Amino acid sequence: MSIIKDTALHASGEQKIQWVKSYMPLLSGLETEFRKELPFEGLRVALSVHLEAKTAYLCRVLQAGGAEMYVTGSNPLSTQDDIAAALVHGGMEVFAVHGATAEEYHTHLKAVMEHCPNIIIDDGGDLVNLIHNEYRDFLPEVLGGCEETTTGIIRLQAMAKDNALQFPMMAVNNAKCKYLFDNRYGTGQSVWDGINRTTNLIVAGKTVVVAGYGWCGKGVAMRAKGLGAKVIVTEVDAVKAMEAVMDGFTVLPMTEAAESGDFFITVTGCKDVITEKAMRRMKDGAILCNAGHFNVEINIGDLEALSVEQFESRKNITGYRMADGKVLHLIAEGRLVNLAAGDGHPAEIMDMSFAVQALCARYVAQHRNLEKGVHFVPEEIDREVARRKLLAWGVKVDSLTKEQEAYLNSWNV
Repeated sequence: MSIIKDTALHASGEQKIQWVKSYMPLLSGLETEFRKELPFEGLRVALSVHLEAKTAYLCRVLQAGGAEMYVTGSNPLSTQDDIAAALVHGGMEVFAVHGATAEEYHTHLKAVMEHCPNIIIDDGGDLVNLIHNEYRDFLPEVLGGCEETTTGIIRLQAMAKDNALQFPMMAVNNAKCKYLFDNRYGTGQSVWDGINRTTNLIVAGKTVVVAGYGWCGKGVAMRAKGLGAKVIVTEVDAVKAMEAVMDGFTVLPMTEAAESGDFFITVTGCKDVITEKAMRRMKDGAILCNAGHFNVEINIGDLEALSVEQFESRKNITGYRMADGKVLHLIAEGRLVNLAAGDGHPAEIMDMSFAVQALCARYVAQHRNLEKGVHFVPEEIDREVARRKLLAWGVKVDSLTKEQEAYLNSWNV
């Protein structure tokens, strides 16, 4: 039986789902195809992804393909209770409540896993971790799965390196139609949507410190620049630091950047990116937030230890008053700012990412002898998603002639 806040909230959730559906033509097309093909007929799908409207529509597309859906969120503060209610109203089993405690969140993950899934769709690796640690008897039933985000891929690769991963997982995050668009344009816009709606402060003229210059960091920095901010990037990777310099940004160590920043945004996938050493050097009123998957990038324990008072400075913002009187502000408990303080990536962006998810899930269902380990998304899936997106936009591209193909594939020209 589902565990949600209130089934009576379903009408609001349904309205949100229908809104994003109208801007997600790729998923709409796949829903029609899956309903005819039924690629998931007889299969149980466990899904742990940020539970908002776009995710809900992905769930319905998989359900249309015959899947029995068992759904939870991948972060307690990104779950939207009306969306959960809408999915339950539509016949799915859902285990997710906004603001769940760590213990409740784990209970929700277990409730999904107890249905012995055949396919796992994960965002951050919690379900994969759970089945390997607490439900090992279910491992033979798993055909494989898909991982949505960078943090999850890092965990999967570590498991594969140790020969611990016991089934195939598709690295959806590493598909071109995911990271080039979702990570850069999606994160870039949604992070600032979350910050701006939560703080109601001007960005122009401020100094923004972006920790990490991967594809997500590039997007956040690019949007900050577009909003008129001065941008400082912190990095541990020399090549990415060079990219940031040549993109026109200042690169500094975090302890030096701390003195200048008005906004701090972590997006590294690592822990302890901002710690006591940097916090002590920050100016009064500095605003901290995280755009990485887990709330470990900003050391909240250090914030608490340094502060003499904690208070709600604004809805979804905690103020930490230091002994010298200055206040540092933390948005959404250091959780994913674009989801814990916003609605996540735009629908058009998630249309591509979730089309990759849906097609990869079908690939797993159709290829039941894949080797265990982390698998790259097949190029044909990437190309198919790109083709469908261009078609939806009404954009045409050229094609190579046979002579051009021969030329490009020849060494003796």
